[in-house]
Formats: sequence, C-alpha cells, structure tokens
Amino acid sequence: MHLELSHDAGADAWTPVCETSRLTPGRGVAALLPDGRQAALFLDRAGKAYAIENRDPFTGAQVLSRGLLGSAGGRPFVASPLLKQRFDLESGRCLDDESVSVAVFPVRLSTSP
Repeated sequence: MHLELSHDAGADAWTPVCETSRLTPGRGVAALLPDGRQAALFLDRAGKAYAIENRDPFTGAQVLSRGLLGSAGGRPFVASPLLKQRFDLESGRCLDDESVSVAVFPVRLSTSP
C-alpha cells in the first residue's frame, strides 16, 4: 500500500510518494514532488494521513516533516522543530499567527501500483 497526493491544483492527477510501511504514526517523512517542492507526510496514531508543504514559512527551511505532532481543540497539528509554530494539518493555517499558512495536499491511500 502506498500514499498518493495531488499537488497540481485543479488536476485530478495523483502521484505516489511513499510506501505506507515507511510511515511511523506520529512521525513525519519528507517527499520530493515532481515540480521540485517538498511535502511533509504524516500518519497519525489513528491511521489518518496528512500532507503539507515541508517549508517552514518563518525560516525558509525544509523542516516541517521533522516536527512534533499534537492536537489543539481537536485539530491535528505539527510544531516546527525550529521556532515551534504550530501548523494545522488539515487547513495549513498557523495556529500561532493566523496571517501565515502552508500549502495542504489532498492525500489518499492506494493499493494500486
């Protein structure tokens, strides 16, 4: 089984990015996308997958995949390992500065090759 994401807005194209066996619940993995961007992939402890932009908008570093997962008000987030800002995994909105957000990629689990 693998994780696929859609990174081209408006297109119904899915790109396989990671075997699910490489994902550890509660930890992130970075994936390089065909357009050169990076995605941070996460699997929560309930088995739900998320993908957001890996670039921390506060520092410019590609590090969000190394952040810590948590939840606030029932919303899953990842905290940047550098300055600790929290990003909602469903909306991409920064929970500490609402004027900042990261891209969110639709994801799905697939058994097709």
